[in-house]
Amino acid sequence: MTYEETLAYLENLSKFGINLGMDRIERLLELMQQPQRRFKTIHVTGTNGKGSTTAMLAAMLSASGIKTGMYTSPHLTDYPERMKINGQEITREAFAQALTYTSTFVEQMLTEGFEQPTEFEVLTAAAFYYFAAAGVEYAVIEVGLGGLLDSTNVIIPEISVITNVTLEHTDRCGSTIADVARHKAGIIKDGVPVVTAAKGEALAFIKQTAAEKGAKVYVKDEHFTGEFKGLANGRQLVAIEAGKFGKIEAELNLIGCHQVENSAVAVTTALILGANDTRITPQAVKAALAAVLWPGRFEIVPGTPVLIIDGAHNPDGARVLRQNLDQVFPGKDITFALGILRDKDVSGIICELIRPTDTVVTVQPLSYRAATPEEIAREIEARHVEAAATIESGIDRAKELAGAEGIVCVAGSLYLIGEARQIIFKK
Repeated sequence: MTYEETLAYLENLSKFGINLGMDRIERLLELMQQPQRRFKTIHVTGTNGKGSTTAMLAAMLSASGIKTGMYTSPHLTDYPERMKINGQEITREAFAQALTYTSTFVEQMLTEGFEQPTEFEVLTAAAFYYFAAAGVEYAVIEVGLGGLLDSTNVIIPEISVITNVTLEHTDRCGSTIADVARHKAGIIKDGVPVVTAAKGEALAFIKQTAAEKGAKVYVKDEHFTGEFKGLANGRQLVAIEAGKFGKIEAELNLIGCHQVENSAVAVTTALILGANDTRITPQAVKAALAAVLWPGRFEIVPGTPVLIIDGAHNPDGARVLRQNLDQVFPGKDITFALGILRDKDVSGIICELIRPTDTVVTVQPLSYRAATPEEIAREIEARHVEAAATIESGIDRAKELAGAEGIVCVAGSLYLIGEARQIIFKK
């Protein structure tokens, strides 16, 4: 298949939706000779912060001179963003080759009477094949959804990372913290260490699962800490202490209070690995933190007005985004271009994010699951609310309403900010 043909192939698969379960991915990888067993892995899940944490960990391993794959989802603009080696996106040609190779085994499965694998299952298998064929030594693998029944959960990692646990995907992972924690803790394997910043009921469940599996758990504020020390050179200064594994003070290239916690989780994970691998040094970890990029997460675009692009898409993410806006732009009213998926907690996101003094232009993310701008607008109480016909016109209108000295924040869905970034950076 050409790259364009693989896009059509994936679009056809996407109509099968999300179909949790392990039978299909296990059979597909069996037919492909288990490519995921040819390199070491770190497995990352969590309600928020798993993408940033994955990016930091991959950067730390790459900076240590280790050939490192990184698998994340969803993409903001193009599928190849999901698969990187040492920070370099897979080429369109290599992506098409990996998908073509994988599709031959999908056909074989179907002749055996298996259900059609989902889009995410096929992408996951293709990523494992690509990393194995390229000879990576490590791959940092971000869970797609939940953990327990996620198609990435075929790996036996060196370390399992659970950033945090709050309510999300209640239609798939249950409606209580305990239900969600059960899915996240599903990535814990026998004897494999766990690093987490989870709290309360979720943490208790993670500890219980780890104890049953003989897995050591390293918990933020029990075994390691992360502290914000100020701003310098446009970066955050962070101090991370990981007990016997050491401590690091570093500049962090990702802005926001939540990234202090994410960096503490990532650094502790790297230092634990470093206890058995002398290539992973504090110097490499510090270099990675100073350079790491993760687009669309409190991404500040200077200009008149200043633009913030953030993928907050649940109440917890919205709460953190608001904290960051208040911290970085104290006393400023914000003009939002806001788009949310219908299956998210729309009222919860709005409640955490929008103040009565704000201005809001609602837009529709590029997803069949998107709420209409009018649906979102009806939920909002703010100084001024209006619905826009397109994402581009919504961003333009938000900039106009904010004025040259204002702050515009584009948020509410990862399916919005990918398109928003293309619009903003082409202008």
